[in-house]
Amino acid sequence: HDGFVHLPNNTFKGAGVAIPVFGLRTKNSLGIGEFDDLKLMVDWAKETGLKMIQLLPVNDTTATYTKSDSYPYAAISAFALHPAYINLEIVAGKDYKDQLESLKKLQKKLNKETAVDYETVIKIKMGVLKEIYELAAEDIFETDDFKEFFEKDKHWLAPYAVFCYLRDKNKTVEFANWKTHSVYNEKNIAKLLAPSSSSYKAIAFHYFVQYHLHNQLKDAADYAHKKRIVLKGDLPIGIYRNACDAWVAPDLYNLNLYAGAPPDAFAVKGQNWSLPLYNWKRMQQDGYSWWKQRFEQMSNYFDAFRIDHILGFFRIWSIPTESIEGIMGRFIPAIPVHISEFGEKTIPFDYDRYCKPYITDEIIEQVFRYDADKAKSTFLLQKENGLYEMLPAFATQKQVEDHFSTLEATDENQKLKTGLFDLVSNIILIEEDDSQQTKFHFRISVESTFSFLYLPYDTQQKLKALYNNYFYERQDDFWFREAMQKLPQLKHTTNMMVCGEDLGMVPHCVPEVMQQLGILSLEIQRMPKKTNTEFFHPNDAPYLSVITPSTHDMSTIRGWWEENRELTQRFYNSVLYQWGEAPIFCEAWINRAIVLQHLNSPAMWSVFQLQDLLGMSETLRRENPNEERINIPAHANHYWNYRMHISIEDLLKQKDFNAELKGYIEHAGR
Repeated sequence: HDGFVHLPNNTFKGAGVAIPVFGLRTKNSLGIGEFDDLKLMVDWAKETGLKMIQLLPVNDTTATYTKSDSYPYAAISAFALHPAYINLEIVAGKDYKDQLESLKKLQKKLNKETAVDYETVIKIKMGVLKEIYELAAEDIFETDDFKEFFEKDKHWLAPYAVFCYLRDKNKTVEFANWKTHSVYNEKNIAKLLAPSSSSYKAIAFHYFVQYHLHNQLKDAADYAHKKRIVLKGDLPIGIYRNACDAWVAPDLYNLNLYAGAPPDAFAVKGQNWSLPLYNWKRMQQDGYSWWKQRFEQMSNYFDAFRIDHILGFFRIWSIPTESIEGIMGRFIPAIPVHISEFGEKTIPFDYDRYCKPYITDEIIEQVFRYDADKAKSTFLLQKENGLYEMLPAFATQKQVEDHFSTLEATDENQKLKTGLFDLVSNIILIEEDDSQQTKFHFRISVESTFSFLYLPYDTQQKLKALYNNYFYERQDDFWFREAMQKLPQLKHTTNMMVCGEDLGMVPHCVPEVMQQLGILSLEIQRMPKKTNTEFFHPNDAPYLSVITPSTHDMSTIRGWWEENRELTQRFYNSVLYQWGEAPIFCEAWINRAIVLQHLNSPAMWSVFQLQDLLGMSETLRRENPNEERINIPAHANHYWNYRMHISIEDLLKQKDFNAELKGYIEHAGR
């Protein structure tokens, strides 16, 4: 039993399409996908035999009103919906349609744009919403429907509305810098919320917007359920550092560390999401009520949800705030290496050698090449033993970043900055806070550091053995217990089907926990979980899994095909079982073959990005596959502006393609 949908528990198989709301394109929207557009996507899913529509997070990310807010995993509220996804015509109705007359030309212009013009869209929508609010709010607030909505959701809605009011008043979301109310005080906030307050009207505007957003998404969800289409949401693992949630209850979070991910093939320096960590001990004290409220909120609309980075419930990759790159992080919680273990393994221990950047003339030459002399004279200090250390003003990556942010963005400056980042991260051990040099954590990918490479061979081998023990042996039972404290309680609070994004550096205990709890895993062909395996074959997927050829964080099938000629050649021969030389470009038949492999997998769900489904057609696919990508994780400031290149209305008219896709799905028993 998964929310609104009842499915056999061991024989059902379905296929789905993944598309972010902002990526939807219809003739009625305004430069960006809207909740109401989901109805047309439901119609297309029904037409083609697809049973699921999977979305990215739909929460409000409006921190700056700029394109930097396009990152859907940095919500200013874990509960509020995004105003950009509202349909103004529905809000205006017949009574206030005149307010939209001036938008006709602009709507046509924005709807022709290849990508989302985020700043223009949010500016227009908020402006029109305020006009309609002035005219309609009084009547809306008197309705029983609004009163019911407000009573049910006021635990998050009221503080969120005040937060937005103060954000706009102070022209920043960084609440620590607000002139007043920088620290949340319930009594003081109650004064702002009082209907007699001078601020009430501006605050209540956000009630009005969220009420309409709720109705529009609920209406789309109800439409999907009538058509027997599953809606799948996305639960971000983190919250935005300056979110309303952190303002209201800072004790639930650790704001002194950033969450991220260790290095992988897609981000060799790791990822720094700049999101705070959860204070799990504090959350446990009230039975994880904040999480349960999130699940309840999502269940208003969704039948299933994806837990973004479910590994965070086992342990989270945490990065000090003075670091920029994810490679400088470590797992929290984790059992450290005690200083006594070095003696037991006959490893000579030198605190400065292991815990501070190891910098020699030779290393400087290798890192900076022609800029070596400038690096030495500007950023480094030579010590008596011939080694170098970072000058105090450049001792951390944050200090280096701040320095170069004031300089011209030249190639030379970029190379210097990257080189200095590499020097700062050229360490072997990270000392645990306040351990007085007795407890340590290994820096990830330590074998690739110059510091490690310049050690004697015997020391390298002993350190490598301890490194492997630290990452792959000693933590497993510990992380198993961590997850089993949290996940069972949370899963038992919802009827939604739970899917976990279990990619990256996966502890051995993760599959067991997910199987015990009936949480579906994520399987990706080009990211096999089995070591020493280049590709995962869809035939090997477990039943309780979601299998997909690509995600929003990856290139599409067509984009991937062009990235590495040697890799795709091996894939062509060993996975597609084709002889000879692989085509340079991903022709439609290749894309189709990969989709069919996934459809015929034993996995419960085969889910495809819309781009990968359209890639089967030479006439429907986008001309340039590089324009199909949604996110590039290695780029911290990536602009999420993908849009469908054809409207859903036109897609519904593609009878031959739709019938072809439906035939494939039916033949696969989905």
